[in-house]
Amino acid sequence: MHVSADRLLLFGATGDLAKRMLLPSLCALDGEGLLPERLRIIGTARSALDDAGYRALARKAIEAHLPEERRGRLDPFLARLAYQPLDATDPAGFAALAARVRDGNEVAGLVIFLSTAPALFEPTIAGLREAGLTGGEVRIGLEKPLGSDMASSRAINDAVAAAFAEERIFRIDHYLGKETVQNLLALRFANVLFEPVWNRSMIHSVQITVAESVGLEGRGGYYDGAGALRDMVQNHMLQLLALVAMEPPTSFAATAVRDEKVKVLRALRKVSAGECVRGQYAGGTAGGKAVPGYAEELGAASETETFVALRAHVDNWRWQGVPFYLRTGKRLAERVTEIVVEFRPVPFSIFGRRGAKTVPNRLVIGIQPEENITLNLMAKLPGLDRGGLRLREVPLDIAMADAFSGKQRRIAYERLLLDLIEGDQTLFVRRDEVEAQWAWIDSIRAGWAEAKAAPRPYPAGSWGPAEATALAARDGVRWHDE
Repeated sequence: MHVSADRLLLFGATGDLAKRMLLPSLCALDGEGLLPERLRIIGTARSALDDAGYRALARKAIEAHLPEERRGRLDPFLARLAYQPLDATDPAGFAALAARVRDGNEVAGLVIFLSTAPALFEPTIAGLREAGLTGGEVRIGLEKPLGSDMASSRAINDAVAAAFAEERIFRIDHYLGKETVQNLLALRFANVLFEPVWNRSMIHSVQITVAESVGLEGRGGYYDGAGALRDMVQNHMLQLLALVAMEPPTSFAATAVRDEKVKVLRALRKVSAGECVRGQYAGGTAGGKAVPGYAEELGAASETETFVALRAHVDNWRWQGVPFYLRTGKRLAERVTEIVVEFRPVPFSIFGRRGAKTVPNRLVIGIQPEENITLNLMAKLPGLDRGGLRLREVPLDIAMADAFSGKQRRIAYERLLLDLIEGDQTLFVRRDEVEAQWAWIDSIRAGWAEAKAAPRPYPAGSWGPAEATALAARDGVRWHDE
């Protein structure tokens, strides 16, 4: 059983993630009395701030990004905060940081959250180790990206493993903190209705879409070096696929859940050349306004993909023959993240001679912008049917906000930060999961390099290249938006 933290050391404490997500999440948890009473939060970054300056920065960030009703008593939360400037590339600065963190105490109750550029991971870990801040039960949370391929990922993980045992490393994928993603496990394993049909006999196909309507938003330097495959598919989308496809774990415990996820990731078949579509957005319309193409927005010609659609296969008994379609991109028609499970059609329709058509049932799990679960069933339209019996799809909706009235809509990081503070690894990613993901992604990128095929252009504000529609159509599948 891990010790609950009494100190949280937050690297990258003045950055965008800290201001938009981490500080508001911690404040919301404090407002509900969920943080340990003795928890102190020490922020560190290059900015030359003192405690008062950092508290002023935090106040401004919280007021901008957290609804007033969720702030609780803001001043007591701000009183938890302290700040110590640090240049992570200068080993000399870690002694002063250690003195501030220790404050005469041992490090047993210390938790570290590392939200910095990947290039700073190794010098930061080395500095922490030299300063004596990595021993005992000290835990560390790592924000992605964790490398750009298998080799760089292993280098980062080796550096972290030199100072922290695997049970003290918490690799973050913030999608796993979303309520609907966690509800996917409840849907499957807490309802006898679904698990018996959750297999190749009853499911025809699965779609996972992570669509963004925005362009680069000032992230051109990072994004052009990553592209859609590494930015979204390698982490978020493969984690969603693993949760959809995993076998029932023996318990809802970290080891059991992650054991089953990694089995799915290792069972992914290599993607063939005809099972992948790359795209890059050209000029078009978004939100009723003309927007530039990727190259124009970036300011240079580029071969980086801003869209990718894949047909994946999980080679095991449960899923043999069931295609999994993954689609993500920027400047698409709308912002949406969803999982669509399409069941097989009824083997024989007794309504066919009456002119009624049936369509397969679909389970739609919405993750953003709205969290909901919809099961589409066939039902008879009211009437005397003198012109023929008519059937229509009827949605059974479970909107999270309606189903659980009075429950607060949380930032995904709230759950993850609280689990990090308390030492629960269930919703964090294990090293073997990361490496299984990179093995699959690297094989796709190797195929692209061999084919030397440029990304297909698509108009901003569309749903991507026409080839993505054709990719799904080969199996008689239509994307959910079509």
